[in-house]
Amino acid sequence: MTIYKSEDGARLLRERYLDALRAWPGPRDEVRVPTPEGETFVLVAGPAEAPPLMLLHGSGSNSAEWAHRIPSLTGRFRVYAVDIIGEPGMSAQTRPPLDSDRYARWLDVVLDHFGVAKAAFLTSSFGGWLALDYATRRPERVAALALRCPIGIGPMKKGFVVKAVLLTLLGEKGRRKSVAGVLGEPASSPIVAHQLLVSANYRYRTGPFPVFGDAALGRLTMPVYAVAGAEDAMVDSATTKRRLEAAGAVVDLVPGTGHYLPGEADLGFLTHAAANGDFTA
Repeated sequence: MTIYKSEDGARLLRERYLDALRAWPGPRDEVRVPTPEGETFVLVAGPAEAPPLMLLHGSGSNSAEWAHRIPSLTGRFRVYAVDIIGEPGMSAQTRPPLDSDRYARWLDVVLDHFGVAKAAFLTSSFGGWLALDYATRRPERVAALALRCPIGIGPMKKGFVVKAVLLTLLGEKGRRKSVAGVLGEPASSPIVAHQLLVSANYRYRTGPFPVFGDAALGRLTMPVYAVAGAEDAMVDSATTKRRLEAAGAVVDLVPGTGHYLPGEADLGFLTHAAANGDFTA
């Protein structure tokens, strides 16, 4: 089944992505990597000799999510912004089961294609789940993890789903209010408008995301930093903080924010990890 609700919807989201790429800040290479899960689109930028940093965006998104951060990141790292398979970017629409090792094998191939033995990961939401899955299976290939509003650690809030369904029954106004509530953004925000456009044309993944057990989190031998919104309507951030800290991570909860986080609180952590040699294979 296509991940889009219609051909017109797929074309519209692709055109929006191409517009974002035309506005991309600075030079980059666009690389299409053949993998067992289909072709994977990667944007590569920054000095070739700099420490490697993999970027994994959130669900219902693509690598354009990182555009505003590229100038500061490429000043320090060789950046690989990966369009996750099965998401509305330019990678294959493949969606392997989340309870399999196929995503880890997919990332193995992407890293190998660029000759990267070990990299740090900067992630958002679902991208954090993928990075955690990879880090628990391949700790020797992950130099550091910077997780923004990760899922798969604290439970999803049950009330969120019920409220979202009820609000969608109220039409456009209800949908806008629902999305704004999840992101912690004003209903008039352009970020909310973009997510409404995506949800109107894209089929999100269904079913619960597997939650990492304590044994899995105990395999995170690399430096880990996470930042999450204290008022996240979708994920129990307090539990995320407690469980990650028990595994040795540093976690910040940002008061008054939801599942969308502005700022670059993770940049200092990544820079410190690189300076300490954590990126060395």
